[in-house]
Amino acid sequence: MKLPLFNESFTKISEEKRNKILQTATDYFAEHGFESSNINIIAKKAGISIGAMYSYFSSKEALFSTVIHYAVETLKSVMDEIMKGEDELLIKLEKIIRAVQFNSRTNILYTKLYGQLTAENRSDLTSQIVTDIESVTAGLYTALLEQAQKENVIRDDIDPRLFAFFLDNLLITLQFSYACTYYRERLKIYAGEDIFSDDELVATQLMKFIKSALLLNE
Repeated sequence: MKLPLFNESFTKISEEKRNKILQTATDYFAEHGFESSNINIIAKKAGISIGAMYSYFSSKEALFSTVIHYAVETLKSVMDEIMKGEDELLIKLEKIIRAVQFNSRTNILYTKLYGQLTAENRSDLTSQIVTDIESVTAGLYTALLEQAQKENVIRDDIDPRLFAFFLDNLLITLQFSYACTYYRERLKIYAGEDIFSDDELVATQLMKFIKSALLLNE
């Protein structure tokens, strides 16, 4: 079942007002999760009436789905920009890693919101959102690896779908390490207190790990 999004009235307000509502909702959902969030409080924090909020969104689910929709569109934009080029596999993977590092800092609330999704008990809500988010990277990573196999760039005995899953897990952990306190502290234990001042080291070492797993043909 496809989750509801915004009503047409939401598209008719100014971009500044739309952004304020979505930013406020993202902040609140990221802090409290879906179940514990109150759409009336979000409306107040966004500086609009409760009536106006419900004219834009029919329910809390619709508001939450819209926030996720915009987050997914941001992800698609970043990934499409990387994938449309003619770069070889390793260069694209490195660009993805650096994009994760950059966007985890600049869009920290999206990362925290993603983390909140893992704790939600609403199977209908979670299932659709997981499909919307993960289908983007699953399809792109799998296609990238399949093409590399066809070109005899990487070993042919790996399953592109499973390796895409393992790769995404590495990148999710990296993403959380920049945005979430627990994972930040965890990385510092492993790599030292000053690790967040050396993105270059993190990127190059992760690339070495991925390259060794793929056993790229020289």
